[in-house]
Amino acid sequence: MHNKILIVLEVPSIERKYNVFLPINKKISNIIVLLTNAISELTSGGYVVRGNEKLYNKINGTKYDSNVYLKDSDLSNGSIVILI
Repeated sequence: MHNKILIVLEVPSIERKYNVFLPINKKISNIIVLLTNAISELTSGGYVVRGNEKLYNKINGTKYDSNVYLKDSDLSNGSIVILI
């Protein structure tokens, strides 16, 4: 699995955490779309997709640039990110 990383995704609006494999060859913007749609489906609409969600590093609060590919970010296996 050299083309994916395993991260912990926290979603404060629904008070849930997920362990998620992410493809490293996608842009952060595409990953956010994938994550929000999956969470909405998993919660049977309990999570409402707004379309302006951002990903943040939980440790240092850095916002991830949506135009950067995941492989070019500092995300790695075990990273904890927050979806707001």
